[in-house]
Amino acid sequence: MVTIRPMTIEDYDEVFALWQITSKRALSSADERQPMAMYLERNRGLSQVAVCNGKIVGTVLAGHDGRRGFIHHMAVLPDYRRRRIGHALAETAITGIEAEGIAKTHIFCYQNNETGQNFWRDFGFVKRDDVFVFSYEKKE
Repeated sequence: MVTIRPMTIEDYDEVFALWQITSKRALSSADERQPMAMYLERNRGLSQVAVCNGKIVGTVLAGHDGRRGFIHHMAVLPDYRRRRIGHALAETAITGIEAEGIAKTHIFCYQNNETGQNFWRDFGFVKRDDVFVFSYEKKE
């Protein structure tokens, strides 16, 4: 049986190990312990983990900026896919974001991630072609 519960910083090591399997190319310094602790504190209760027999098998990092919701690092271990765990994680995160008064949620999905694109499309997300993402990173 799989249970969904809020992610805490105590879950960090196990969640980060899961991301190493499922989301490694999307990880950055923002995903280190300290920034993650700040994110979880700022967006308390919105990020979730899926637990089966005491093991974290899925996760969704979710939050908002006061206007829009965002989902990051939605991941399920390969052996646990196709059991609607991802759907339950996403639904719980989005419901939490909506409860904060946020009506729109975004997900960033790599162009070559067809599985992810299909998942989000089937979930009800609409791919936008009218915007580009530009990023700025502080120079050391």
